[in-house]
Amino acid sequence: MTDNKLKVIPLGGLEQIGMNITVFEYGESIVVVDCGLAFPEDDMLGIDLVIPDVTYLKENIDKVKGFVITHGHEDHIGSLPYILRDVNVPVYATKLTMGLIERKLEEKNLMRSTKRKVVRPGQTITLGEFKVEFIKTNHSIQDAVALAITSPAGTIVHTGDFKVDYTPVFGDAIDLQRFAEIGRKGVLALMCDSTNAERPGFTASEKTVGRTFDNIFAEHTDTRIIIATFASNVDRVQQIINSACKFGRKVVLEGRSMVNVISTAAELGYLNIPENTLVEQEQINDYPDEKMVLITTGSQGESMAALSRMAANMHKRVMIKPGDTVIFSSNPIPGNEKAVSRVINELSQKGANVIFQDAHVSGHACQEEIKLIYTLVRPRYAVPVHGEYRHLKAQASLAKSIGIPKENIFILRSGDVLELSKEHACVQGHVQTGGILVDGLGVGDVGNVVLRDRQHLAEDGIVVVAVTLGTGSGEIISGPEIVSRGFVYMKEAEDLMVEAGEEARFAIEDNYQGSTPDWNRIKNAIRDALGEFFWRRTKRKPMILPVIMDVDD
Repeated sequence: MTDNKLKVIPLGGLEQIGMNITVFEYGESIVVVDCGLAFPEDDMLGIDLVIPDVTYLKENIDKVKGFVITHGHEDHIGSLPYILRDVNVPVYATKLTMGLIERKLEEKNLMRSTKRKVVRPGQTITLGEFKVEFIKTNHSIQDAVALAITSPAGTIVHTGDFKVDYTPVFGDAIDLQRFAEIGRKGVLALMCDSTNAERPGFTASEKTVGRTFDNIFAEHTDTRIIIATFASNVDRVQQIINSACKFGRKVVLEGRSMVNVISTAAELGYLNIPENTLVEQEQINDYPDEKMVLITTGSQGESMAALSRMAANMHKRVMIKPGDTVIFSSNPIPGNEKAVSRVINELSQKGANVIFQDAHVSGHACQEEIKLIYTLVRPRYAVPVHGEYRHLKAQASLAKSIGIPKENIFILRSGDVLELSKEHACVQGHVQTGGILVDGLGVGDVGNVVLRDRQHLAEDGIVVVAVTLGTGSGEIISGPEIVSRGFVYMKEAEDLMVEAGEEARFAIEDNYQGSTPDWNRIKNAIRDALGEFFWRRTKRKPMILPVIMDVDD
């Protein structure tokens, strides 16, 4: 590598929404932007989370100067407690973002071992060969920033997740002036949020949702109101609290993540909650329904979230009553539509009045805002980030429409190594990337083979064949006993199981040879014989697990 080349290596966050993490490398210095997680796909049975493969960082640990975080959403901070164990470098973030990170580190006992530095928008820090400036932006969580990352090869502007909101609920509007000033100095590349790149126009201001809530509260003065939203959307929660106070209602927070995020935001001064507005969950029944507002998790239909448990009559304290007004203050994330629809139907069946339109605005920039940032920054190269391939492609078209040459637009895949200099840019090679699966306390111990087994079990069930053999004679001392789970109902399939036992017996007798039998061969013979038998009789392929015990005879 020549000294004047800057490498940009996304380790996640492309081809998907989530798991954002990008490496910037120049000479002997590496800065990592964000460290997010992804939620499991439908076929990842039993998996809790997916975190990025950071083998590249482990191999270059001496170069890594720190993690720089753009904002406090899970898809940007969620992997830190797992990754910091192996890549223990300082973390730089704004005040609210750091508060949310610290709550995660406390849970994993990593506070003492992790260096942390709170930065303010407008501040610049030096990390090895890099200078990183934090620029105020707007998003669906406060304290979001863009980054101007300057190296000897030039400056890259990374927007993080953003929108242009001239009337934010809390704090200042996006610092468009600073984007323009950096653009005038010359920007090598712009890495811009692509989530809403397919949507024309501008994203509405968060304040418009506040007016919608006021209207809904005014129309439903005699019912209990339950509002489901993202726990991390602090501005949305603020507006719900504002409307509740205006209409004389008490507020209860439901869901662990909601309580955690809102208590952190309130402690750090990012929420204004008038005295005696919040009440504890245990006090729900102390107030009449028309004086209550519940703010809850579960806007995406997650099966274990508070709203889903209410809809399924599984919640400890809250029962959905006829006449309840339930508001979904979010749009379904792609892939969650069925789950959301199921919860809406369950709520409606219980007599609730469900509102799921006009009570949400996006936290991401639409096409006109993306074009505005390009016009202000005037980058030489465009590198769309944060989105599925179609979103990246849509932003590439926008970049082209405002005059960036096609050869200067790079749609990368996770793991691609983009080398940039003032004269030249190209993709040079690929590094190891992928998703590490987290299941309970296990990180990475569930791989493709285990997932395949889980899918097999889910689809066709399991048959266990237990048999005891005499070591010397090879005679069957007991069994074969057959137990089935998730395949057929044993009581109604006794004849089938008797026949299966006979098939297993023949397979054992045909394959038991000599005084030192090959147990693997016998097990495979049982698997093959029963697999063929069950397919012939049921057209199903259960997982077959032979268990052979041997005793001296």
